[in-house]
Formats: sequence, C-alpha cells, structure tokens
Amino acid sequence: MFPKIDYYTTHDNLSIRYGFYSCASDKKNGTILLLHGRAEFMEKYMETATELVQRGYDIFTFDWRGQGLSARMLPNRHKGYVDTYDTYLKDLELFIRTIVKPEGTPPFIILSHSMGGLVTLHYLYKHRGIISKAVLTSPMFGILTFPYPVRFAKFFTRFAVHNGRGSSYVPGSGDYDPSKPEFKGNRLTSDPKRFLTADRAIVKNPDLALGGVTHRWIYESFQSMDMLYQPGYVEQIRTPILILGAGTDRVVSNRAQKEISLRLPNCRRVEITGAKHEILMETDAIRTKFRNAFDEFVE
Repeated sequence: MFPKIDYYTTHDNLSIRYGFYSCASDKKNGTILLLHGRAEFMEKYMETATELVQRGYDIFTFDWRGQGLSARMLPNRHKGYVDTYDTYLKDLELFIRTIVKPEGTPPFIILSHSMGGLVTLHYLYKHRGIISKAVLTSPMFGILTFPYPVRFAKFFTRFAVHNGRGSSYVPGSGDYDPSKPEFKGNRLTSDPKRFLTADRAIVKNPDLALGGVTHRWIYESFQSMDMLYQPGYVEQIRTPILILGAGTDRVVSNRAQKEISLRLPNCRRVEITGAKHEILMETDAIRTKFRNAFDEFVE
C-alpha cells in the first residue's frame, strides 16, 4: 500500500512532502500521526502504516524538512541540518492544524520514533487538548556520545557553531555512502531484511538519501533535549503517553527516557528486551511486543 502524496508550504515558504493512508472501514478507530526519526522518510514505514490501516486507523505522515523528499536547507542535500527545533515544531503544528485535524477522524494519536519523540513532547507542551494519546518509540531524550562524554560533545558542538562551522559535518560524518551499510554490528535492528528497507528505497530514488549530521543539528538537538530538564516543563504535559524503550539501544539514552517518564504526570514506560534502536524495524517477535503494548494503550 502506498499513500496518497501531496505537499504543503511552511511558514518560511519551503515545501514539505506528506502522505495519507485511508482506512476503508466505515467505523474507524481514529487517526494516527506517524512521525519519523532523523534521516528517515515515508517509504521506510510503509509496512507499519499498512498494518495500522488494516487495524482501522487513518494514517498521516510527512518527511521532516531537511530529509526525505521535503525541502533541504543546505546546498549539499546530504547534510543533516536544522536551524532550530522550533522550526520542526512549527512545521508539525501547521501540518496538524491545516491538514490532519480538518481531514482526519478523531481521536488523534501520535506514533513517533527517536527525534520525532523529542519534537512530540515539545508539541504536547505547547498545544494541549488536540492529541488524545502519544506512543514514543526509542525517544531521543538523551544521545549516547560514547567514547566522548556528553559534556565534551556539548562543548565541542557549541564551539563549532559559534565559530561559523554549524553547516560542517561533525567528525566522522559525511555524505550518504551506498556501499557502507553493513548488517553485522549495526546499532539499529536485529532484522536483516528490514535493515535494508531504507537503502532499497534510496536505490530507487537517490534523492531520499541523507548523510551524517552537522554541528548545528547536534547543537540544536542538545538545546532541545535540555529544555525537557527545566523544572516544571514536562510536568505540565497531561496527555497520556506510552514510551517504548529498546533494551539494547546504543543510539539514545534509556536512562534519560526513564528519568523523563517518571516526571511526566500520565506516562508509562515499557522496555522491550533485546530490541535495538529501531523497534518498528525489528524482528517479528519484537514488533509483536510493540503491537501488544500499543493496542493495550490506545484501546
């Protein structure tokens, strides 16, 4: 199943690609807004979207600016870049207000991954009473910067941005390399077939490819994550939230997820043993655990 594709224009006149999967059932369970992580795009989540449609949900999703087939912000389209997370938030708010709410069927549920989970929390803080429930898989509330301490990573990226190197790749990053992906030792999934889902889509359309992150993206990510730890911030988010952590995550911090989940007034966190970072790209057994937790929460 492939979604109906369209584009909308942002507050700063950029083009954002979005998709809509329609449920054929007369009695719909609601609308799910599927929010991806960094470097991801709609084609990667077609399996998940199809499954949710078959279970009675309409699905709206879109490519974040700077990735997928949405507008890129730098001349080198491979560079992972954002000027500020407020920009992501404005794009999301406009999408929900002008497209999802007018066209979707309540209740409205967010299903987000990694970076998408971070933006979701900020949206729920600023815009209350619109989203009924939110499910966050491996949300990015803290980045694992091993072998460097987080404090050093913050200092290094801040120094680079303040010295005019915000649009430069961080050390070790570069353009997307189609010969690079290797399943052995990867940090994302235990499933060899789903591991190649994104790369197969990129072979068909190279414009989907995104390389590594820039200093600015990392700096703004730290800024956005740090806001969650301000006293009283997440405590004001009353929306029911389910956080699904990956037991063997080597990308984002499970410790940070646990800390934030304990401060959220209406949150439950479940850690899926054996799962790597991309829970929705994992083995059938792990995805079944996701579905069971998701169904129990939303129904």
